[in-house]
Amino acid sequence: MSSVTDTSETTHSASHDVHDPHLHDEVKVELSPDFLAQADKIVSKYPVSKRSAVMPLIYLWQDNFGYVSQQGVRWIAQRIEIQPINVMEVLTFYPMFRQHPVGKIQFKVCRTLSCALAGSYETCEFLRKKCGITEIDEHGLGVSDDGKFSVEFVECLASCGTGPVVMINDDLYEKVDTSKAQELLNKVS
Repeated sequence: MSSVTDTSETTHSASHDVHDPHLHDEVKVELSPDFLAQADKIVSKYPVSKRSAVMPLIYLWQDNFGYVSQQGVRWIAQRIEIQPINVMEVLTFYPMFRQHPVGKIQFKVCRTLSCALAGSYETCEFLRKKCGITEIDEHGLGVSDDGKFSVEFVECLASCGTGPVVMINDDLYEKVDTSKAQELLNKVS
């Protein structure tokens, strides 16, 4: 692909148009040559069906820009020659993909049964209060007013015997009660 075209003005049929009010598009991003090269490398791994590159491209976009905006959905769809709704099907199915900005420091608290029994609800509430999070969106994500922190419940983090389990960005922490949560907050602040 030699150039990137913004398709925001392109008219789609109603059945394929993607306009989700929960997708934020405050800032249009410029795609660097490095980003485009990474995308080309990903797509080249799927010579039979470019459609199979949808997940890796979503991850690439999110990894570079923090979340997948409407611009990202349109660009991915155009890049692999599918409809934006097909990107949305994957984006909305997997909870690790973001459709809105998150904090620079992300707390993900496991809410499944073993962690809940070990106190994850108290840990999550403690983190929200300490991070100054007062509003939670419809998906359970709260972001501090300054954008520094986000706290949310997630499904199983695969350490059921050591709950409550919390991920801070990509690092896993076990047995996180409120006192350990305070230690972790002090460490990352």
